[in-house]
Amino acid sequence: MVIPPYLKKGDKVALVAPARKMSAAELEPAIQTIGQWGFEPVLAPNVYGSYNQFSGTDEERCADMQWALDNPDIKAVIAIRGGYGCLRIVDALNLVSFTRHPKWVVGYSDITAFHSAIHTKTNVCTLHATMPVNFDKHEKATKSLYNALTGQGNTYHFADETLRPANSDGVLVGGNLSLLYAMIGTPTDIDTNGKILFIEDLDEYLYHIDRMMLTLKRAGKLANLKALVVGSFTEMKDNTIAFGKNAREIICDAVKEYTYPVYFNFPAGHQDANKAMVFGAECTLEITGGEVVFYQ
Repeated sequence: MVIPPYLKKGDKVALVAPARKMSAAELEPAIQTIGQWGFEPVLAPNVYGSYNQFSGTDEERCADMQWALDNPDIKAVIAIRGGYGCLRIVDALNLVSFTRHPKWVVGYSDITAFHSAIHTKTNVCTLHATMPVNFDKHEKATKSLYNALTGQGNTYHFADETLRPANSDGVLVGGNLSLLYAMIGTPTDIDTNGKILFIEDLDEYLYHIDRMMLTLKRAGKLANLKALVVGSFTEMKDNTIAFGKNAREIICDAVKEYTYPVYFNFPAGHQDANKAMVFGAECTLEITGGEVVFYQ
């Protein structure tokens, strides 16, 4: 995989809104932060647009994303927030210019649609990381994005509650479970064979998590992993008649027949401490002294 050029002082960073809308007042603190990092924030034409829940029509949001991907002056493309909408435009994106002149594409949650499209259609790494809507929620998470963009790397420590404990190294892929599930059998369905798969999700019924995990399993996405890394499964919901398992138990049940390690508690996903990870790049997870250490 190709790692895009790391950012340096004065580089232009495009802020795009490919999914839900966001106000100027909400975005302004992140614009200030990016400027303090020494980069020049450049707003996409429809970044403050509004069309129902979206920041613009499908055509407008797609045009903004295409502009950011193609513009040679732009060195990173940061989605200002997720929500829903990227899946509606991902197939219309042309990645030819982007492949020739790679740049960082940054975001999480709904932005998983772009991570997966780039990984299936190009050999360029992307960055799963906090977005401007959350910049003020966790200083270390936001700093981890800066570190990744500038090539300083990141190391994370988290509690060892690993299923089948072992050290792992390999190429990291994945993202939001609902989006990975939605893309199975499509042109942007990612290859997980021999990879380390990361998953996380938000605001889902527990039986939905079970259905999605079983679908990944039935599609062969879980059979040949080097490891499974589980981020936050936040604000899970249940029916009046309980499903009977929590998210961790559902995941363990889905992978019980395999032999690879499953790392829980990873500090990424829909949580304030949403640490940056480079998808498509090698990573290492080592168990030591009651904790797991992640290097990238």
